[in-house]
Amino acid sequence: MKLVVFGLTISSSWGNGHATLWRGLCRALARQGHRVVFFEKDAPYYSANRDVFEVPNGNLVLYDTWDAVKQRARSELSGADAAMVTSYCPDGLEATELVLDTPGVVRTFYDLDTPVTLSKLQARETLTYIGPRGLGEFDLVLSYTGGGALEMLQTVLGAQRVAPLYGHVDPNVHHPVAPVARYMCDLSYLGTYAADRQTALRKLLIDPAGLRPARRFLIGGAQYPDDFPWRANIHFARHLPPAEHPAFFSSSRLTLNVTRQAMAEMGWCPSGRLFEASACGVPILSDDWEGLDSFFDPGSEILIAETTEDAVAALDLSDAELDRIARASRERTLAEHTSEHRARELEALLASVHSAPSALGRSTAMMET
Repeated sequence: MKLVVFGLTISSSWGNGHATLWRGLCRALARQGHRVVFFEKDAPYYSANRDVFEVPNGNLVLYDTWDAVKQRARSELSGADAAMVTSYCPDGLEATELVLDTPGVVRTFYDLDTPVTLSKLQARETLTYIGPRGLGEFDLVLSYTGGGALEMLQTVLGAQRVAPLYGHVDPNVHHPVAPVARYMCDLSYLGTYAADRQTALRKLLIDPAGLRPARRFLIGGAQYPDDFPWRANIHFARHLPPAEHPAFFSSSRLTLNVTRQAMAEMGWCPSGRLFEASACGVPILSDDWEGLDSFFDPGSEILIAETTEDAVAALDLSDAELDRIARASRERTLAEHTSEHRARELEALLASVHSAPSALGRSTAMMET
């Protein structure tokens, strides 16, 4: 299978979660004999922080303007089995027009930011990657978020055939490694700064740090403001490239997962970072959201915290108990949440379009949860 993707970025992990997910998925697809051609606009903030320069068994096409690359895109599509436009693709509207007008390919849209998409529509904000034609003409619409979000993609944006394609992890990249002194801590948190995560971060890490001054806390990420409420025992590691993530997680006694507000409110939206941490063998403390228990069993595979007291109680658990939770979590991830699993799911979903009673999926809506 040849898949042509028009996406945000695969070449730079700076300030976005798309790149790591695409890297894992492309590696898995390549191992299954498939080829991906990824079109990425050469944005200055990504080119200045580029850490990948090729797609395995495929091509990375970096371009300056849509007009300059349109003919190349049309040529690649002519020999493709499937084509995909993703959320936050800088030229998503133009790519959509080209994909929808290409015969013979499975025309797919993948929203890796479904809660943000739907919240922007509710607020009547303009989307730069979904135009007035909505999603109704795509053969298949995939969503990083499951649950009720799938029905909303149908009712709000006209999607006909929808299915979830959740986050995942490549265990060849994310796995336990030897602890690194500068990352060693009792509780870590890895994530780009976001104002809508700040309340939960204060409740589940900053305030616990004040209650356990002898413990060491560590935050890793980019874009943290100068007025961030640091404490003496909270340390900081500026933006970490993906290659450093295993060492970061493996050096943590416990790590925190905090979900963006829109995603937490909608539920069924596991962060790829959640699976990365699990694959690295660190026990996870997470905020709660609908559907979380479908990915990990609370109490035995993951710890849930709603209050500062919950977070402190998790910190006070014995090493043996935390190790038990970490092992169970990693086993679940390797069994269900790897990039290989998602690649096989994607392959089956694309193939199912051709086997459906209506090949274009326009006569009967199908929702998978």
